[in-house]
Amino acid sequence: MSHHVPDGLPGELKHYIGGELVDSVSGKTFDVLDPVSNTPYVTAAAGRAEDVDRAVAAARQAFTDGPWPRMLPRARARVLNKIADAVEAQDARLAELETFDTGLPITQALGQAQRAAENFRFFADLVVAQADDTYQVPGRQVNYVHRKPVGVAGLITPWNTPFMLESWKLAPALASGCTVVLKPAEFTPLSASLWAGIFAEAGLPDGVFNLVNGFGEEAGDALVKHPDVPLISFTGETTTGQTIYRNCAAHLKGMSMELGGKSPAIVFADADLDAALDSTLFGVFSLNGERCTAGSRILVERSIYDEFCARYAERAANIVVGDPHDPATEVGALVHPEHYDKVMSYVELGKTEGRLLAGGGRPSGLDTGNYVAPTVFADVPSTARIFQEEIFGPVVALTPFDTEAEALALANDVKYGLAAYLWTSDLTRAHTFAQSVEAGMVWLNSHNVRDLRTPFGGVKASGLGHEGGYRSLDFYTDQQAIHVSLGPVHTARFGAGKETA
Repeated sequence: MSHHVPDGLPGELKHYIGGELVDSVSGKTFDVLDPVSNTPYVTAAAGRAEDVDRAVAAARQAFTDGPWPRMLPRARARVLNKIADAVEAQDARLAELETFDTGLPITQALGQAQRAAENFRFFADLVVAQADDTYQVPGRQVNYVHRKPVGVAGLITPWNTPFMLESWKLAPALASGCTVVLKPAEFTPLSASLWAGIFAEAGLPDGVFNLVNGFGEEAGDALVKHPDVPLISFTGETTTGQTIYRNCAAHLKGMSMELGGKSPAIVFADADLDAALDSTLFGVFSLNGERCTAGSRILVERSIYDEFCARYAERAANIVVGDPHDPATEVGALVHPEHYDKVMSYVELGKTEGRLLAGGGRPSGLDTGNYVAPTVFADVPSTARIFQEEIFGPVVALTPFDTEAEALALANDVKYGLAAYLWTSDLTRAHTFAQSVEAGMVWLNSHNVRDLRTPFGGVKASGLGHEGGYRSLDFYTDQQAIHVSLGPVHTARFGAGKETA
């Protein structure tokens, strides 16, 4: 199979600090692989504490002395809309780079670019329309909320759909008037390198956006521990989230964390079976299964279980796996050899824990690259590791249930609680079951369709805090209560002796 390499790839990826592309102070770099050839195609500057110090200093200066936090919301919104225009104008180029770097199918990468633009438009609108609270005590007092940006926001993003997930943090942070330091994932730094040019062209002042490439253990760790970074927004894996949580404690930092998931899709016998099949297949095999909200456990009512398994496996076996740049491809290459090995280890484990119905290894004809055939295991007990642990690849576990109570117990029987998907035509059951599921987000008779106004986040091991809509602006701003007296204030007169009034 021919390997598509985009034209005009950079020779090296640098940091972007204070409006300039710079190397690491140490001169150190690391190799970035593409997931089809698994060979290095670019070197990136390896950031360390001293590089993070420079970036934070630039962001801090832009915050304390620069115009950005002091601009009217409309003026900031104009810049955000220009950013959205620029992202849309180069969506095909962006998708090509994203697909090359991540292995995501090109058709899905294109959608991510368009969503990234919408994130900037949405927060541009929101910050202009935002109103703050005033509380009146008639004739005595008026109390109002003064909202102000917190300061330098540290943004740490994952390697799955990197550009879109970066936009999800960058847009509200910038809309709020914060300055930022972004640390993109080391596996996939290519599309993040486009932000500098997009932001400069849109008129974002120098120092408002800074980017430090590098490893989580070095660059990410330094950002989390930096005393001048009061906020950390992190999307990624749960154990990394726990480490960040511990390291934020010393400075009592604000945290927003969207972590792992092992989300259930519950299919009742009265569901629209064709729609449920389409959605549950898409829900775990889109984005190569490398998505936190993947419906990776499918719980099916016993009376339709056998039919569902047969039809699901037949469809999974027909999924087109191949060159991520081919528009016909439905599942591309996993991001990195390390991740490929992890997913394959779960595939082998699954063969001892469930009944293999489809996939189970490397697809025939694809001898190189991080390709995993869409893999389906049936009859998976809740004690199985492939039921309990996040695999983050094209692997799914099917489990039967008999009663609604059993379905709920199975759905809630994992440490995660990000999303849940429910398929039933019973209105009462849909709502009562949805409200009982331990998940931050539930979709009834649909897959993951996002409304940017709603809270996004998880419970249990899936995260801390919520983003989306005004909740994102709440995170990046401090809400200061200011109290004004409108009349004489009667105060007990301590120390005034026994004077008579």
